[in-house]
Amino acid sequence: MTPAAQHAPLVRVVLVGVTGRMGGALLRAAPAFPQLVVTGAIASAASLALGRDAGEVGGLGVMNLTVSSDLPAALAQGDVALDFSHASAAAASLAACRTARKPLLIGTSGLPEALEPQIAAAAREIPLLIAANTSLGAALLTELTRAAAQALPLSFDVDVLDLHHRQKADAPSGTALALGRAAAEGRGVPLEAFLPGTSGASPGRAEGRPPGAIGFAAVRAGDLIGEHTVLFTGPGEALSLTHRASDRAVFAHGALAGALWLRSQPPGRYAMCDFLGFKTAT
Repeated sequence: MTPAAQHAPLVRVVLVGVTGRMGGALLRAAPAFPQLVVTGAIASAASLALGRDAGEVGGLGVMNLTVSSDLPAALAQGDVALDFSHASAAAASLAACRTARKPLLIGTSGLPEALEPQIAAAAREIPLLIAANTSLGAALLTELTRAAAQALPLSFDVDVLDLHHRQKADAPSGTALALGRAAAEGRGVPLEAFLPGTSGASPGRAEGRPPGAIGFAAVRAGDLIGEHTVLFTGPGEALSLTHRASDRAVFAHGALAGALWLRSQPPGRYAMCDFLGFKTAT
């Protein structure tokens, strides 16, 4: 650790959804970041873990960190919040962080479209990073997808393939939708062209596939952590870009690093690409 890092103040992190898969991964990854300390462990008001030690709940041993459902109280003792709970809880996290004027990273996928006005309002007052996938490789895949879609002609079909564990509810995943959006932006086609269930989103339509349409395919099976492939298929050739996660820790490390960065940003809406500094979108 550099001398500057030794004297830098600790960043106090509040974890929302601490009893979930990602909550446990974040607790396990936190010791790799000596500049942060987890001071808040939030679960739903109906959680059986309330009042227990978060480390014991996650099988990590005693951490002297009590699970609570009181997010405002935790934010009063924290510097930045990470929400990996559930899409239905995002509105409450946004409201609490906005009131407390604390930065918020939301790593939950499947956020409802109706939440957009609240997201926009919060981003005017606090630093807000929303990422359906917080791995660094997936962030790079998004930018590579945008660049490839811009470079290749419309004679190339674009399909996003999405593989996850059988318990994942949303299909396509939030990452798959982000990749579809990046491809649409790269091609300069209407965003409706990539949305599943809308015209042009399904490559198997009887009337044929319109030029520029973006297809999706989702598989939910076993304990797959997460794999995304963007397939560009043209006359006589195909290009595939793939990101495969083999350990949930990559999401936790990316999220914690992103949260540390977010802590020092001005109010605004950010993505993992902004954190990495190579975003190609305007």
